[in-house]
Amino acid sequence: DYEVVLAESAAAALQALNEKPADVMLSDVRMPGEDGLALLRRVREKHPATVCILLTAYGTVETAVEAMKLGAQNFLTKPVNLDQLDLVLERALRARDLERENRDLKRRLDARYGLENIVGSSPAMEQLFDVIRQAAPTQATVLIEGASGTGKELVAQAIHHLSPRAAGPFVAVHCAALSRELLESELFGHEKGAFTGAMADRQGYLEMADGGTLFLDEIGDMPAALQGKLLRVLEDGEVTPVGSNKPRRVDIRVLSATNAD
Repeated sequence: DYEVVLAESAAAALQALNEKPADVMLSDVRMPGEDGLALLRRVREKHPATVCILLTAYGTVETAVEAMKLGAQNFLTKPVNLDQLDLVLERALRARDLERENRDLKRRLDARYGLENIVGSSPAMEQLFDVIRQAAPTQATVLIEGASGTGKELVAQAIHHLSPRAAGPFVAVHCAALSRELLESELFGHEKGAFTGAMADRQGYLEMADGGTLFLDEIGDMPAALQGKLLRVLEDGEVTPVGSNKPRRVDIRVLSATNAD
């Protein structure tokens, strides 16, 4: 059984949602005051978890497309077939339940791969956990310092998994394990024929991390010239593969670690 709340206008609907969030909003397009599309826009901004379905007797393709762009899950024309409406509502509630299950799973994964993966209860470790919690939700570039074997990559993983980028890729690169030439190619990618042995275009780690986090381990071992090229990526958000003169946009967060001062 579900509780049903009726509202005679967009303003009344918003007030009802502010007082008690709803799982599904079923709204007409034409009504007094703001129309259904304006209501849809405001509900998606303030109550993104609410599934929105629009009804109209004046349905057009343009209106339906606009409603879908604004975030409506479905768009029905009047007179409404009640069996069809029942099916649409059932699917909407099923989608809501699935989204909740996904959020719960993400929270469990955050616990598994976040701070709980780092062992320690000393005052110094508690301070470290506080810094991780502060840094994770931001877009800040982070440098992690510490001796080899102290778990710098675990800190980087925790920052990633507790950040808004958690659903994106986490790409780790060990800068000390590759030569300058190979590291540049691995990071930036290359085009076919850029150098001997480049038989095909290759995407670099910077592009692989698009939408997520790039972790550069032992960045102190990266040659200075390559650090300068990396700085351009941080400043401009563009990657130019080896052998190309066409930069490509990337959206990445860079975390780095070093055992050197």
